[in-house]
Amino acid sequence: MAKDPKTEDGRATRGTTPRGSSAAGKGGQQRGRTRPPANVVTAQKPWGLIAGAVAVVVFAAAVLTYAVVQVNRANADKITSADQIAGLKTFDYAAGQEHVATPVTYTESPPVGGAHDPEWADCTGTVYDVDIRHENAVHSMEHGATWIAYDPNAISDKDLSTLRDMVQGHSGLLLSPYDGLGPTISLQSWNHQLAVDSAGDNRVQQYVDFMTFNGDFYPEIGASCENPTFISAPLVQGDPSRAATSPGVPTDAPTTPTAAASTTPAP
Repeated sequence: MAKDPKTEDGRATRGTTPRGSSAAGKGGQQRGRTRPPANVVTAQKPWGLIAGAVAVVVFAAAVLTYAVVQVNRANADKITSADQIAGLKTFDYAAGQEHVATPVTYTESPPVGGAHDPEWADCTGTVYDVDIRHENAVHSMEHGATWIAYDPNAISDKDLSTLRDMVQGHSGLLLSPYDGLGPTISLQSWNHQLAVDSAGDNRVQQYVDFMTFNGDFYPEIGASCENPTFISAPLVQGDPSRAATSPGVPTDAPTTPTAAASTTPAP
């Protein structure tokens, strides 16, 4: 029996593309599906973000370094005891000094303790333009205040401005001119005194920070520094006392007088 040539040919050509068929491309080449060319993207490093992060780190380090330097500089002048203030003089006026309405002749100038007027000078960061009555200023020191006095004929405008800025609005401080003051500036609190030539002397700030309201040194802990009457009408050195005759003037109860002791200069 003769074989079917178509069958034979079909087996032979199954799965192939005959030449000249429509599947052939131009030039007789076989046409087929081709893979599209891959887009090759080179990874870019985020230099902008890196630079920004570095700038932030450098800025933060600079700020931290500055803060540390400022803290160290501030702490360099801090003291922990009165005898660390070079040139400080100490005295020994005990608590319970007499209240008097008459003028007092003080041993020290400016005074640092002793008998004083029943009315105290306001010491709530008060700047006076007059030589306030000394007997009233002593009472303020009994309440824990630091009284800064200056020679109006010797102090420079710059130093006076520095002192005003230091005192103004800071409770426990009062500033006034003092006629006949020996040094340019004198700071005093109860039983302590420091004389300096310039407000830029770092001992001025040391004294103010350490001595004002220091409970180890003044007699009347917790006593008020407020006296609006004295602010509105400050008594000037040489004025008579008004404590006994003016109603509403703040006064303390009478106290028992005690004598002053000798001066002891700091080493």
